[in-house]
Amino acid sequence: MATKRDYYEVLGVDKGVSAEDLKKAYRKMAIKYHPDKNPDDPTAEEKFKEAAEAYDVLNDPQKKARYDQFGHAGMGGAAGGGYGAGGPSMDDIFSQFGDVFGDDSPFGSFFRGGQGGGQRQRVRRGSDLRIKLKLNLQEVANGVEKKIKVKRHVTCTTCGGNGSKNGTAVQTCSTCSGTGQTRKVVNTMLGQMVSTSTCPTCNGEGKLVTDRCDVCFGEGRVLQEDVIPLKIPAGVAEGIQLSVGGKGNVPPRGGVAGDLLIVVEEEEDPDLKRDGNNVVFDLYVNFVDAAIGTSVEVPTIDGKARITLEPGTQSGRILRLKAKGIKELNGYGRGDQLVHVNVWTPKSLSLEERNMLEKLRNSPNFQPKPNKNEKGFFDKMKDFFHG
Repeated sequence: MATKRDYYEVLGVDKGVSAEDLKKAYRKMAIKYHPDKNPDDPTAEEKFKEAAEAYDVLNDPQKKARYDQFGHAGMGGAAGGGYGAGGPSMDDIFSQFGDVFGDDSPFGSFFRGGQGGGQRQRVRRGSDLRIKLKLNLQEVANGVEKKIKVKRHVTCTTCGGNGSKNGTAVQTCSTCSGTGQTRKVVNTMLGQMVSTSTCPTCNGEGKLVTDRCDVCFGEGRVLQEDVIPLKIPAGVAEGIQLSVGGKGNVPPRGGVAGDLLIVVEEEEDPDLKRDGNNVVFDLYVNFVDAAIGTSVEVPTIDGKARITLEPGTQSGRILRLKAKGIKELNGYGRGDQLVHVNVWTPKSLSLEERNMLEKLRNSPNFQPKPNKNEKGFFDKMKDFFHG
């Protein structure tokens, strides 16, 4: 699909939907568009996947919060916050969402291969890995490419992942005939329906190891340190979770790997403070420079910038440096840098300094004379943030 539809629209629910009503909505759409029920409709499978993707996001509180705030752009550039570019595969859906129907539900067979007489063996999925990644303000603002080391379970190359010695000491489970599931016929008002459950003999694997692998000791996987390249988009924020599909743990004895989940943490910058996509800098100047004007350098995300203070600059004035802020997440715009001018009042004076100021105390130009156009601090902030 060229353009993704709104997930709430896909399932026909609103943002305040309860978990139970969300599950009912997904169940309805899944039954309606299941490919086995729509063999003559080439679009049914895409709609079926679209509903699963929407449910995956809206049923997860973290993903849902991220989607509500950023839309599809906040899902880390991957469908459903963790699938590949083509969205979830049929095996992903059967593996993860079959429990929406339950083992004893007449419709459970749709998700475990009972429909149409040919059983689909359930694909097992490994666990996700979650890491925290600290980024400085420059990396957040412009995006960055990093390489990180993670320890994760990968497929044992000696046995090929089945856990048996030399990869051959394995036999088909006689209880389920290799399907990993047992079936039973249930009589309903609609006629006979087939329900399935996990085979108790092989725990759903379909095979039994007769002699364990000497390297992985029957697990079919080993712990390995991998270096994984990450491309962090510009504009991410504290708490945003990105995902890299298939870089989590593989399950024991075969299946698909989980995902690597990256939780962003922002390091505090010593000079600049983030406010949305804008950055704020507090500039302190003495009242002589404020009175007669000066030129000063201020730090920015991309280095130094020189700004000019006009004569008579008042404390609280906010200067805007256009497009010196943070890039929009997966967008084309960029925030600004706001320079908040603070006129510094000395806390202690020498006798000579005091005498000089005393001479100026009653000078006409040193008397406060705000005009009608002078705005207070809060009015200025409204202009900059909402104007």
